[in-house]
Amino acid sequence: MGKISIIEVIKGLKLEILAGKDGVNRIVSNPSLTRPGLELAGMFDFYESDRIQIIGSKESTFFHWLNEQDKKARVEMLFEKDPPAFIFSKNVEVPSIFLEMGEKYNIPVLKSIYTTTSLFSELFAFLQARLADRTSMHGVLLDINGVGVLITGKSGLGKSEVALELIRRGYILVADDIVEIYQVEKGIVIGEAPDMLKKYLEIRGVGIVNVVYLFGVRAYRQSKKISLFVKLEKWDDNQDFDRLGLTEEYEKIFDTKVATVSIPITEARNTATLVEAAAFDFKSKQMGYHSANDFNQLLNEQIKINQMKVDGDIDE
Repeated sequence: MGKISIIEVIKGLKLEILAGKDGVNRIVSNPSLTRPGLELAGMFDFYESDRIQIIGSKESTFFHWLNEQDKKARVEMLFEKDPPAFIFSKNVEVPSIFLEMGEKYNIPVLKSIYTTTSLFSELFAFLQARLADRTSMHGVLLDINGVGVLITGKSGLGKSEVALELIRRGYILVADDIVEIYQVEKGIVIGEAPDMLKKYLEIRGVGIVNVVYLFGVRAYRQSKKISLFVKLEKWDDNQDFDRLGLTEEYEKIFDTKVATVSIPITEARNTATLVEAAAFDFKSKQMGYHSANDFNQLLNEQIKINQMKVDGDIDE
């Protein structure tokens, strides 16, 4: 897992700093979150102090039931364990003792625009994405009718030009040239563009273009689950390519296997249409229909019928 500073969390979730601003460079390495309800009740045996602490309506209500002495003692114990930060949800009033301790221990006390449930889910997703192990690949990532397609191949094969044509047809760019990839969990890998390259597409002979300005906001999205690799290869008469599609290939990223197809290209073939067809075929398989298997079944049935005719078991 990686690391992220609290200031990045503040910017990412648009949090307001109420106290402890000198501690905004504290580091977070655990994407999990905790709500310190038991700790406010006095039980610190299982206090997960390496996590960001979320204070919601339940914790706030219980806190106000405590007498003044317990309030101060338990809040100080929360801060003494040196957690990365405290975040209060939208409708929760921040007690002054938290602000005092935030300044004393230089631990940020923050306020969110989200309600507790939304804050928990938004922050967890943000941390999980930012702290996950990452790798990068050269290629173009597109959302083609809901399928995340990563187009790869040697430089000069026209990957970006294929992407431009697909965007013109109404599909969506995620990343061009460099695709950053991280795994949310086994079976789910997400791709996105580096910050400097978001929204941009490089077309040789034209230059760098911003797809949002050219095609509108619907032409771009921040990230997408990668479901299919499409490998573009120059046509080679000596190389055997799968003609029926019965063989399923996969490429492994982290712990996740991603379906892969190889497409041989020539000047006479419309590569964008071939990539589009590969994405649609993948989606049909996900919905339970496998064209190649269907054709193979029909072929085997015809072979059996022909053989029966040869053996004389049926009349022609």
